[in-house]
Amino acid sequence: MPLFSFLNYRKLFGTITISYCILLLQACSGQPTYERIGKIEELDPAFRELVTPDAYAEILTDGFEWSEGPVWVASEQMLLFSDIPNNSIFKWTEKAGKELYLKPAGYTGQTARGGEMGSNGLLLNKEGQLILCQHGDRRIARMDAPLNQPAPKFTTLADGYQGKKFDSPNDAVLHPGGAIYFTDPPYGLEKFINDSTKAAPYQGVYRIRTTGEVDLLVDSIRRPNGIGFMPGGKTLLVANSESERAIWYAYDLGSNDSLINARIFFDASSYAKTTPGGPDGFKVDAKGNVFATGPGGIWIFNSDGKPLGRIKLPVASSNCALADDDKTLYITADMYLLRVKLR
Repeated sequence: MPLFSFLNYRKLFGTITISYCILLLQACSGQPTYERIGKIEELDPAFRELVTPDAYAEILTDGFEWSEGPVWVASEQMLLFSDIPNNSIFKWTEKAGKELYLKPAGYTGQTARGGEMGSNGLLLNKEGQLILCQHGDRRIARMDAPLNQPAPKFTTLADGYQGKKFDSPNDAVLHPGGAIYFTDPPYGLEKFINDSTKAAPYQGVYRIRTTGEVDLLVDSIRRPNGIGFMPGGKTLLVANSESERAIWYAYDLGSNDSLINARIFFDASSYAKTTPGGPDGFKVDAKGNVFATGPGGIWIFNSDGKPLGRIKLPVASSNCALADDDKTLYITADMYLLRVKLR
């Protein structure tokens, strides 16, 4: 979701105060202590199989302009995530906390520019290399450096379709077969939908085949954003971040991996009318449960799109990542990086 969409959100809720949602862990535990934020809401008894009744969201670190695109790197025991306006990627580890990982991350040009120019969604390919959705450079790129020795050296995987430059690749997911599926809304363009450099008259959902060819899969979603596969890679979910049509869509993969059987996975439009925030990034666990940013925080759905519960947050959430065999959920939310320990 674009940063400017949430300016009123932050004004509405103001600075998080101790009296509202902050508790301290017991210092005598010997573990790092983190402030708490928000609350957990059960909507269905099945929620208890995923989240314990006494679970809570921890503020691991803060100070970001707009945090996004988290990915857990198990080999390094680190979380990587973008700070889009600051054109940076940060890493977080339990041992060292927050550290600058990569800058520039999404815009490598020499001409000064503003807006949401950094990287957004991050993922690892089958070779364990870092793949970036780069807003400023308007491409999907691979970092050509080891994960433990990052450097702003990039190879373009795709930067346009049929001669038209992408708007600002937003989020991406790896298919089990190796293809990269990604969304391309206009949030990274300096003048958004009215930017003079916008090339295509639509916002697309695309695929980069393992051969490097690019396919346009969907051009009917006005603000395609979060994207992910259900287990097995046979069903694709796409979030639409329009507040008036706050919907997650589902598609089955047909012949030649074309998208068929389009349908609504869940419609949160009525909630978005009264609660700030909208469908943005999400992740799917090994059992098909979906952890999705949406109105008011993180929504947890089962594989059929039934809401099981929510992690209600007083700041706008942008994306999340699962780690530790789906036992830990990391959340990027406005200026914060959060963590919820699951079952």
